[in-house]
Amino acid sequence: MASANKKRIWGWMFFDWATQPFYTLGLTFIFGPYFAAVATGYFAGTGLDEATADAQAQSLWSLGQTLAGLLIAFTAPFIGAYADQTGRRMPWIWVFSAIYVVMAALLWQTMPDGSTMWTMLLVFSVGFVAAEYLLIFVNAMLPSLGNDKEVGRISGSGAALGYWGGVLSLFIMLIFLAESETGKTLVGMDPAFGLDAEAREGTRSVGPFIALWFVVFMVPFFAWVREDKPDANAPKASVMKAFDDVVSTVLSLPERKSLFAFLGASMFYRDALNALYGFGGVYATLVLNWSITMVGLFGIVGAITAAVATWVGGLCDSRFGPKPVIRVCVWLLIVVCTVIVSMTREELFGIALRNDIPTPAALAPMIGATLGTADIIFYILGAAIGGTGGALYAASRSMMVRHTNPDKPNEAFGLFALSGKATAFLAPGLIGIFTASLNSARLGVSPLILLFILGLILLRWVNKEGDRAEWSGSQS
Repeated sequence: MASANKKRIWGWMFFDWATQPFYTLGLTFIFGPYFAAVATGYFAGTGLDEATADAQAQSLWSLGQTLAGLLIAFTAPFIGAYADQTGRRMPWIWVFSAIYVVMAALLWQTMPDGSTMWTMLLVFSVGFVAAEYLLIFVNAMLPSLGNDKEVGRISGSGAALGYWGGVLSLFIMLIFLAESETGKTLVGMDPAFGLDAEAREGTRSVGPFIALWFVVFMVPFFAWVREDKPDANAPKASVMKAFDDVVSTVLSLPERKSLFAFLGASMFYRDALNALYGFGGVYATLVLNWSITMVGLFGIVGAITAAVATWVGGLCDSRFGPKPVIRVCVWLLIVVCTVIVSMTREELFGIALRNDIPTPAALAPMIGATLGTADIIFYILGAAIGGTGGALYAASRSMMVRHTNPDKPNEAFGLFALSGKATAFLAPGLIGIFTASLNSARLGVSPLILLFILGLILLRWVNKEGDRAEWSGSQS
């Protein structure tokens, strides 16, 4: 029995490994920056100046994130509640896995001339929604994998495994596929399989690569993860009952002060973190004028620190609980965002920066003969974002386990998804508004600081032990 549960835990953790490339390669470091560059070129071709074209590109990317987030926010709890009624998760996982794979593969059609720009924005957004729905049902399995101390370690280890998957997938893309402006990959070779660098086929292959990675590495999940058979005597599932359950749960939230505060806090800090992920590579492309290769190296640095810090965060969670881990991470992200909005290629907090630092010989063929101080600082910030973001994600889902009604795990993690997406329009929307109004991709990121601070304030009312004792007490 212990051996079967260990396999189940490993199968569950492999989900993070299978899906991480969508976020690492798709959202942040390969497709996101490539889409931004394509959009910028398209808008510049209409006669806009460079700064305005950059701002328009960032606003367009934020539009896709905003609409996808709104759809997730308003549907996730109901889907979770309906799944609780049926007692089944795997059918939902199969359906959304299929959508995920198809949408990822279609990203190949993102042409460098911008002719398919709007269609591919829709395709990526649908794939993103499918990925987030998958998280609801997979995360809902977490409470059944162990006790509170074990859950913190399992959550951290699973997320860390996922980030290592992100590192490996990013290495493969940069070495063999994604070409820079010179038409060469990170190691100076032509894109593999005879892909046409001029048509950006190496970079565009990120979509099929993400799809294939998922298909291969979801095998352990589907092979080892089993769910209990649903109760044959349970009432038939009803959409209206699911709606009533969610409404009843939402209306009761003010009575569960710790859960209410936690969902509110995570609503703000997770929204800000997701926006930071979604716009990090775009920021580097538009503000620092980085190539895809430099953004990819930035991603490797961030993913490696994420893998290590998330594993360490899981150990700290197991010993001290998730709340202290969350607080430290949010503070660090506030500092990171403050530096980002205060920096250009020329200065930081009004202090002039050098732009002629010799690049180490081993890296010169990849990123050029010289680096700016701003480049080095942003690499350090990338490491901080990856490390704190990974630990924050793992500790947050561990904290949600401490607030989960054992009879309604899908609905609980549907609410968790709601809290992460209810204001999903807010961060991208504010970035879009600030970017457009200030005509600056750099200053457009500034609203994230406020969102992190709001999340930190609400954490004061979160019970570090959660409120699961109330459930066990009410059922005894």
